[in-house]
Amino acid sequence: MDNLDRMYRHLVRTIRSRFPQYLSQPFNVGELHQTILPYRHHRRELGIDTNEDYEITLSQLLAGERNYLIVDDRMHDVLKAEMSTPNPDPSKFKQFATARVALSPGALRSLIVGPEEDAASMPTLEIPVGQVSPPPRTSPPVDQPPPRISSPVVAPVPSATPPAQPVIISRTVIPQAGENCQSCNEPLPSGRAVTFCPHCGQNVTTAHCPACGSELEVGWRFCPTCGRPTTAG
Repeated sequence: MDNLDRMYRHLVRTIRSRFPQYLSQPFNVGELHQTILPYRHHRRELGIDTNEDYEITLSQLLAGERNYLIVDDRMHDVLKAEMSTPNPDPSKFKQFATARVALSPGALRSLIVGPEEDAASMPTLEIPVGQVSPPPRTSPPVDQPPPRISSPVVAPVPSATPPAQPVIISRTVIPQAGENCQSCNEPLPSGRAVTFCPHCGQNVTTAHCPACGSELEVGWRFCPTCGRPTTAG
């Protein structure tokens, strides 16, 4: 596990415990850097020795490496190019302080957060063979095999920490060429799975009934609340 993996895992833990709304909502790069995961408060948990290494790792995360975050296309291109140079500017990401990013639903699905994350390190309780009472010394019946002493029993010790709560996973859609955001009317990136508009941060997987205002999923033709058609015509 390298710095990027540790930063992403600690970011998810921090959001789960302190900013649960961001499990399914976007947030600004400036807020991520200054409020959610500032280096001065998370240095020990991140295991990163210097602020420069922290900024390099954060730039990799914001460049969309390993698809841990859903990021702005322009920020992705600029930071990706910067990280490929021999001497990258670690503070380059700060010019995108108002850009919005979100946790990738696919990455969240593959991550187990909590005490189950390293099941191999869970302590076990061993019962020595000598503590199992042997059978009485009597001759077994001819048609039955002799009794056998059970093998050592290994049982996991229950964790005192309650299991992690399930992570809320957002839906995604794949916009077609020329499709615009219903909120800001800006073009959506075609051919890739998105949950939020990269221009205004609006959730593009939902819409609202024009008659009663109930939330609808994209593709529904009628409102399940009032029965009205979702589009005019």
